[in-house]
Amino acid sequence: MPPGTHTTRESGALNHMPQAAREPQSAAAITCESVVRIHRHGPIEIQALQGLDLHVAAGEMIAVVGPSGAGKSTLLNILAGTDEPSAGVVRVAGWDLTAMTSRDRVEYRRSAVGVVHQQTSRNLIPYLTAVDNVAVPLSLAGVPRNARAAQAEALLERTGVAYCAQRRPGELSGGEQQRVAIAIALANSPALLLADEPTGELDTDTSHEIFRTLRAASEDGGTTVVVVTHDPAVSSQVGRTVAIRDGRTSSEVLRRTEVRDDGESHVIAEEYAVMDRAGRVQVPREFREALELTRRVRLALEADHVAMFPGDQA
Repeated sequence: MPPGTHTTRESGALNHMPQAAREPQSAAAITCESVVRIHRHGPIEIQALQGLDLHVAAGEMIAVVGPSGAGKSTLLNILAGTDEPSAGVVRVAGWDLTAMTSRDRVEYRRSAVGVVHQQTSRNLIPYLTAVDNVAVPLSLAGVPRNARAAQAEALLERTGVAYCAQRRPGELSGGEQQRVAIAIALANSPALLLADEPTGELDTDTSHEIFRTLRAASEDGGTTVVVVTHDPAVSSQVGRTVAIRDGRTSSEVLRRTEVRDDGESHVIAEEYAVMDRAGRVQVPREFREALELTRRVRLALEADHVAMFPGDQA
């Protein structure tokens, strides 16, 4: 084995990672610091991410929300290894995504991250059965032929669609297609699972089934799950929702379950503004409009909080 490489795949497939691209594992599965992504179209530059910060713990399941153009898709593509940041720090499960060669990037996409797309055509090969679709990434990872079918069937069982093993995508419902897609994304035991609008074309009951499957991957399998969506209602399915606005993380909603005195449990959701490393905070639009906060505001440091007041309107 060449110097500076080592093998980490449990499935038997080899995973050679240069030390420059791989760092010691930590409690954080995702670390994004001051991430910038600039898209160039001829003489025009579009700054999709403008200093984004994001930290996700190993095994955590979060939702990333925001309006169109906020930077969600750009962030997903960077975490998926299909795009590169223009500046900043991005680490996923010990991989330094800013220091990878082309070969490293291919290996990262095969072994460290799984992606579930909203469109079925991007998840499933239409002329293969469900079990054969799940076997494709196992084959690419070098799993022996005689072991692939058993592993693929176990993954379909894990995602609740074992009865679909011999059906082709056209014979599956939308929810079944997405659960087969999740099985495919989990085939190589990735540290990170990305789901892009996984319930965008499904009804409410089926959406709940998809989220139960994703939560099981997180809680039982220890996989870090990031769901990217424009629908704030979907985000209530997770314990933490991160909102992106103008290419930066702007706020987070944290949810916890508490038990009342009468024994009934209820969910408490609290919203927090996110402060970046430079001390910047994005004030929600409804707050700005309610108090007519414009270009300049006045801050006051109190004993246990910071107060913000409208500044001079001159």
